[in-house]
Amino acid sequence: MKRSEINERMQAAETFFAAMSFALPPWAYRSPEEWKGRYAIDAEIADNGLGWDLTDFGSGDFARRGLLLFTLRNGAPGRGGKSYAEKIMIVEEGQETPFHFHWSKMEDIIVRGGGKLVLELHGSTKDEKLSTGDIEARIDGELRSVRAGERVVLEPGQSICLEQGVYHRFYGETGAGRVLVGEVSAVNDDRVDNRFLEAIGRFPQVEEDESPRHLLVSDYGSYL
Repeated sequence: MKRSEINERMQAAETFFAAMSFALPPWAYRSPEEWKGRYAIDAEIADNGLGWDLTDFGSGDFARRGLLLFTLRNGAPGRGGKSYAEKIMIVEEGQETPFHFHWSKMEDIIVRGGGKLVLELHGSTKDEKLSTGDIEARIDGELRSVRAGERVVLEPGQSICLEQGVYHRFYGETGAGRVLVGEVSAVNDDRVDNRFLEAIGRFPQVEEDESPRHLLVSDYGSYL
């Protein structure tokens, strides 16, 4: 992705968060220069991957296949401390996050506002392919049987619990508007705990055509 597109998406996200009355922590708006030399103070942010995260999953087409996230809190897997994580995400109409599951992380996906989120679910086989059998999922704590590949539509206020090994993909329902989506989960390391059905990348290659508006989590090593 070009840095200019990332900057543009961040600016639009700030506007949408404000419209949804969702406030980010003050450090979310720092310039790159303001991060320099702060590692001793901001080690938890840098080491645990808090902050801005945009990806096109290697598609080259963020509007069709991509996701904007901001990690608000997270622990460090295997090192004690916090056992939980929280993210806020923006999902556009028809914008796909492709099929994947997590080996370690259990998560609740919550529609915080805006439009409707569509999820498609599959169990996984021992060789990590899609299962064709029904699975059970909890929507707002209520147990529900879900057919393989069935569309589950969540409206604002609704949530679903996704257990380890459950393949899921999601996108905003066309015509309903962009979706503000929360995630509450066990500690999370996106570098090693995503099993994508396709051979795709989790983090984008960035073409530096202009200066960053704000740092991505993948930028911290260059600045802190």
